Amino acid sequence: MRALTLRAARAAPKPPQDVDLALLWSALGLLLFGMVMVYSASIAIAEGSRFTGYQSGYFLVRHGVFVAIGIIAAVVVYQVPVRVWQQAAPWLFLAGVALLVIVLIPHLGREVNGARRWLPLGPVNLQPSELMKLFAVLYAADYTVRKLADMGSFRRGFFPMALVMALVGGLLLREPDFGAFVVIICIAMGILFLGGINARLFTLLFLFLAAAFVILIWTSPYRRERIFGFMDPWSDAFGKGYQLSHALIAFGRGEWFGVGLGASVEKLFYLPEAHTDFLLAVVAEELGFAGVLVVVALFAVIVQRAFAIGRQALILERVYSGLVAMGIGIWIGIQSFINMGVNMGLLPTKGLTLPLMSFGGSGILANCVALAILLRVDWENRQLMRGLPA
Repeated sequence: MRALTLRAARAAPKPPQDVDLALLWSALGLLLFGMVMVYSASIAIAEGSRFTGYQSGYFLVRHGVFVAIGIIAAVVVYQVPVRVWQQAAPWLFLAGVALLVIVLIPHLGREVNGARRWLPLGPVNLQPSELMKLFAVLYAADYTVRKLADMGSFRRGFFPMALVMALVGGLLLREPDFGAFVVIICIAMGILFLGGINARLFTLLFLFLAAAFVILIWTSPYRRERIFGFMDPWSDAFGKGYQLSHALIAFGRGEWFGVGLGASVEKLFYLPEAHTDFLLAVVAEELGFAGVLVVVALFAVIVQRAFAIGRQALILERVYSGLVAMGIGIWIGIQSFINMGVNMGLLPTKGLTLPLMSFGGSGILANCVALAILLRVDWENRQLMRGLPA
């Protein structure tokens, strides 16, 4: 009798999970992997700086606090229904614009290396552009849902969003933060495309943005220098090609399986921003091609699950939720792709961190909140598929 009961229990269909485990474990894996690599990449900087008190674990402790705050915020955000985010989307977007204005005000915004991107809040700095990426996802999805019937119209569908993105872009370029501008434009364009914008309008928009990017680069001396440095970093390896040349050296030293965790030479004051923008180069040097492949695979899982969750929401006629999920996938995918491309010398140098991994409180917080919203979309999808209220 007992054997029959056990056999029946094994044969019975298992209830569907409440959480997308592939998405959850991939995100947690990147967060934990990021903590290890931030510590490894920052030891020399921390020990050699009076600002850190010569403590080797300075950046690890701060990054650990940021990750803990991000996870706590994610747990709280996971309890919030998606409809609340839809109702709050315009107001959050306005708050984001206000923060972008405030950060440009002298004595309020903090300037580092010629860029004014941070608002000092006691022991931490808030980077409004990181929050703006999340607000752009929520707002673009809400705008597209409200304008679904007008997606084929230039005046009613496309033009209002173009004006809004031009405003945000102008503020970001004043900081300047060209990398965040590119990511936010990609988010808005991607969501409009998924929402069914007229193909001709989308093509014209793409061509216009491509021309605008060329003009922005050509009219800005420091952006031109970055492009020239990217095209041939070895021609000025101690000048404009310095970061890229040392990143490439790190990749070359790592080969297949790396020189060993903690054994990087490039992080010893050779590679600037080793624990932030160029963290992947340290991963490549210490863990080799295998380590980089793991990082790429984890990001690929997150992006794939985001689009799968979004597609499921659209099937269930939850258009806003579907666009938000796919918008988060576009954001994580584009930013990680740009950061990896910069580290590998495939793209010009940009001030973009690697999501979920690089050191930085605002970025970690925004990423964790975004993934919590994505998990909430998935949970509501599963509730509807069971016939239960979301």
